[in-house]
Amino acid sequence: MTLQGNEAPPSSPSIGVTRARPRRRTLDELARTNPLSTIITVSIDVLAGSAGVALGSWWAFATEPTSPPVWMCWLYTPLVVAVFAVRKVYSRRLNRRFLDEVGPVLAGTALAAVLLLSLMEFASAPGHIGGMTTKIWVCVVAVMLLCRLIRAGYQRHLRRRNLLLSPVIVVGNGRVAYQIVERLRDSPQHGLSVVGLVDAEPPWAGIDSEGVAPPVPYLGSPDDVDRLIRETGAEGVVIAFSLTQDQLLTPVVRVAHRHGLRVWVVPRMFDSVGGNVRVEHVGGLPLLAVPHTDPQGWQFTLMKHVGDRVVAAVGLLLISPLFLTLMLLVRLSSPGPILFRQPRVGRDGQVFDCLKFRSMRAPRASDADFEVASGRAPGGVEGVDRRTAIGKIMRRTSLDELPQLLNVIKGDMSLVGPRPERPEFVALFDAQIRRYGERHRVKAGVTGWAQVHGLRGQTSIADRAEWDNYYIENWSWGLDLKILMLTVLAVMRRAE
Repeated sequence: MTLQGNEAPPSSPSIGVTRARPRRRTLDELARTNPLSTIITVSIDVLAGSAGVALGSWWAFATEPTSPPVWMCWLYTPLVVAVFAVRKVYSRRLNRRFLDEVGPVLAGTALAAVLLLSLMEFASAPGHIGGMTTKIWVCVVAVMLLCRLIRAGYQRHLRRRNLLLSPVIVVGNGRVAYQIVERLRDSPQHGLSVVGLVDAEPPWAGIDSEGVAPPVPYLGSPDDVDRLIRETGAEGVVIAFSLTQDQLLTPVVRVAHRHGLRVWVVPRMFDSVGGNVRVEHVGGLPLLAVPHTDPQGWQFTLMKHVGDRVVAAVGLLLISPLFLTLMLLVRLSSPGPILFRQPRVGRDGQVFDCLKFRSMRAPRASDADFEVASGRAPGGVEGVDRRTAIGKIMRRTSLDELPQLLNVIKGDMSLVGPRPERPEFVALFDAQIRRYGERHRVKAGVTGWAQVHGLRGQTSIADRAEWDNYYIENWSWGLDLKILMLTVLAVMRRAE
């Protein structure tokens, strides 16, 4: 059937938008929404930039015989803020970590320094303009990153106490929608709190087709979204998978935007959409250009296979006193070998011996057998606690994993990648867990994207597979470096 003129499809709903009644907003609401949220961030940068310029100018005047006029130096902070605004550094993103701030801050301040240097050169400013600009840039970067670190830590602290959480509505009714709700509920650092589900059809008897109960209440249909936004005070909408036709969901986006809400859409082929996806257009139709990560490509060969071995060898040399000390303590702790060898599955399903410092005594006949809980990965303390005194310390600090640097040098493992599993569990998980086998496209890692997000020990194997596949499809040298830095923080938390 072809539509003529301005004729609308019969199934298109007419969702009227009622202007929300103004109400007094709390300080918590003002601090987490624009424009105050952006104003706070910009103000922090202005204060940090001003302090950095003052410190850098003092440094330059104390060391340089002649320096440019002071008023020209104070142009640097406005330039930094302008560059940040143009480069969209102030755009709001979910769960932006401090490490995510480092790159944009370094790039933005460096560009602003080049602009300031160009202005000084164009104005024929006297003195050593290069030295002055460099000292100001160094001081501003240091102060600005420190302030952003404090802000990120305080914001994370508040969100863990269920403060600064924006209420959102999830449009959808199925496993993907429920998964989003559970992830946001378990991860308050994203800054979102789901108040309910919206869909054309309510959950059947409160349970979906796979027997999973919806984790939040059903609010109504997409036709009610205008009223629901006003009643719930929602500040965002997440559109997930739904049996509702897409033309019925498009008005939901428009209504949300008219209320000033943020809108997120889960793409249909979300398994293939990574962080480096680009949006291109054919006429008015958007196309997602999905980049491809080739585990057989030269990047993996150069950076992962060669670079990892060099870094592991240097690291092992640097920690050799600690390594030898642990070897001695393990030998004295209880009878048995120093190194514990266990078959694990690596790249392309190849089995290798994963090395660890032995942290347990030999099992006794009276020790009960261990059974893995459904949906959980093995790990940690399995069954009877047989850890030695030094073994408990090594487990808590992950020092028992250090011999895996030998696996990296040998070529069995990489510094970063999916954690390897035992062959008997791999066969089981491959049959039960969606996309589990795709983890074996790359070498197993000493640390991984899943581990730095808390998935260590006996945690969900499905979540691990999801994080691991995300890492593979979004791999970059920068991501590896980020994971290694996050690992330092992760091992500080208690582990078994």
